[in-house]
Amino acid sequence: MEKTGEAAQQRQPFPTPSPFSFSVASTGWSSRSSINHHSTLLLRFSVLLFSFISALILAAPSTKKKHQPSLSFTDYPELIYCFIVASIALLYAALQLFKGVCDIAHRGILISDKASDYLVGYLLVSSASVAVPIIRQVERGTPLRKGAVVSTTMSFATFIVMAICAVLSGYKLCKRIGW
Repeated sequence: MEKTGEAAQQRQPFPTPSPFSFSVASTGWSSRSSINHHSTLLLRFSVLLFSFISALILAAPSTKKKHQPSLSFTDYPELIYCFIVASIALLYAALQLFKGVCDIAHRGILISDKASDYLVGYLLVSSASVAVPIIRQVERGTPLRKGAVVSTTMSFATFIVMAICAVLSGYKLCKRIGW
């Protein structure tokens, strides 16, 4: 009898946590999942806000002083690139925020997770790194320089929050596939 009991124990796979171990029986909705969805939604809103500020600071007309020539971000191709990337990040964050709201509203995944944060994150870092040398060329004290510094800072902040979102998405994917 002991040999068959040992054989049965060896054939059983390792116990894995059930995806329903934290769920509420009546709704099938996990309270832990709800917290994850809401925190991801908050992070996505932060990405949306930071990318909006980054694009707005560059696009907003600067205050003109009589003795200074009016400079615009359109005079520098590097800053145009930063504006375009900030706009792409804004659009991407708006779509991800919409997806998160739909997921919460429909109590599950309505839109699949095929899109990735990695490409937009790469674009943000590359645009910010391109903008740093051009900031040194713009005269100190000009509104364009101040705007470019704030925009670059917001791009880095957007990248950091987007990287956190990517890590959380990867964790959720690994948890869903592996456990």
